[in-house]
Amino acid sequence: MSPDPAGANRLGNIALVLVTLAIGGAAGAAALSIRSPLPWMLGPLFGVALLRVLGAPLMPAPGGRHAGQWAIGTALGLYFTPAVLSLLQANLMLVSLIAGGALIVGLLCAVLTLRLAKVDKPTAFFAALPGGASEMAVLAERFGGAVDRIAAAHALRVMLVVAIVPLGLNWSGAHGSDLYQPLAATVVPSQLPALVAASLGGGLLLTALRIGNAWVLGPLFGVGILTGLGLSLSALPGWVVNGGQLLIGCSLGCRFSPTFFRAAPRFLATAAVSALFAVALGCVLALLAASASDTPLATLVLAAAPGGVAEMCITAKVLQLGVPLVTVTHVLRVVVLTLGAPFLYRVFLRLPD
Repeated sequence: MSPDPAGANRLGNIALVLVTLAIGGAAGAAALSIRSPLPWMLGPLFGVALLRVLGAPLMPAPGGRHAGQWAIGTALGLYFTPAVLSLLQANLMLVSLIAGGALIVGLLCAVLTLRLAKVDKPTAFFAALPGGASEMAVLAERFGGAVDRIAAAHALRVMLVVAIVPLGLNWSGAHGSDLYQPLAATVVPSQLPALVAASLGGGLLLTALRIGNAWVLGPLFGVGILTGLGLSLSALPGWVVNGGQLLIGCSLGCRFSPTFFRAAPRFLATAAVSALFAVALGCVLALLAASASDTPLATLVLAAAPGGVAEMCITAKVLQLGVPLVTVTHVLRVVVLTLGAPFLYRVFLRLPD
């Protein structure tokens, strides 16, 4: 009987996925032991990324990032109580200003990238804009940018922001000051099916509508609507949220490879500088917003950080820093950047080289 190459390949891939998850789990436990913020995301991210850069043939779980986003979106949706929605309405102008400020941050970072990296304008612009990586890649392809470099720049940006912002906030002592609390704080087995149904329904709906970040936003909206109506739901078990972080960390770490930093060293070095510049500009934006409101500065720094929606929102949850305000701001930021990118790109083209 002849061997089945396809079957052997599937078994090999399954083994690689299991090894990756085991390494990510060990790295998460190590990060937890040294009291790192976000240990179940940062530990796997750095552990897996390091081994990938060194040449280890690791592989993320198929659909693992979406599953991790589902867990985070579901947990975040439980924060949107009727009282919280009223507070968000009162802070709508603040949220809009921070989200809109991302356009200015993106334009300044694009100018910096163009000057330092010596690449074409489409690549410089869409690599520097702190929006969703997939949305920016699609837009870049339409306008003639180098999609591979743009995807690499966004992977590096998210990794740097996910590392710097939580560690910086944790070092500053910004923890446990959140007045917002989820409506459901305990796990009630009989109410878990309704929670799962609402979250999956939201995710599937937004996926069918081809909306970016569907597996964060869909569960968030699905659960958030029920929570906003004051309906009683179960909390999500802690191990599910931690497992979601593990899956996202492993997925982000696997984006790196032995050739990642050798492919275009000047461009990637510029992307790293641009990401750090965006973090600094976000802090300036947060300081300006803090001077005009009574919202804690740490919450505003997190709301203005140029990271991914899921990563920044789970940071807010773990550090208890204004989860609803941070979540709404980042969701609105992605929407503003996605819709405003074509117009902003035309402005960018008019700038002198």
